Amino acid sequence: MLGEGNPLMLTAMSEIFEKDRRFSLVATAATAEGFLGMVMRMPVQLGVIDWNLPQLGGARLIDVLRAQASAPRLVVYAEDTGDIPRKAMAAGAAGFVARSESVERLLETCVAVAKGQMVFPFLDVRGLKQDPIESLSPRERTLLEALSKGLTNKELSRELDISANTVKFHLSNLFEKLSVKNRAQAIAFFYANRASRGEM
Repeated sequence: MLGEGNPLMLTAMSEIFEKDRRFSLVATAATAEGFLGMVMRMPVQLGVIDWNLPQLGGARLIDVLRAQASAPRLVVYAEDTGDIPRKAMAAGAAGFVARSESVERLLETCVAVAKGQMVFPFLDVRGLKQDPIESLSPRERTLLEALSKGLTNKELSRELDISANTVKFHLSNLFEKLSVKNRAQAIAFFYANRASRGEM
């Protein structure tokens, strides 16, 4: 499936994939919401998306899809400017191809990603894990925000409509991902992270 906001580019890409027998193009979308809606309605194994896909954008789309059980593997096809390949990898994409690359490169990357490989241009991956917040699931992020309000496990259970045992399970995962030992450290981490992003 293709997600591309530029109509000319979407038409050209559709023709390229339709001509290649290795692929079966099931749908196209001009917005992130449209892409998401299609994926929810039909099985899609592989998606090629523009990083600047209108409305949600590529990063948010990848994040939302990551929470789905049968989400397609995604290749980001975009201008290789700034830090986009690194951001795409950190968001959870399986591959990145610059628009300046050949059509063959795009197709070969899609074949490799469909086989379960990760395909990115050379990246220094040491910086990818610098922000542990990025590794949290949507549920864990919600829990961390609720935790930052000073709620007890019982209150978290009520607020999130989950059992006390599930709260404990999520907290344990949360502490491990943030490399903290207790809720006080997790809350301190949350506020320090917000301050570093200028969200205070």
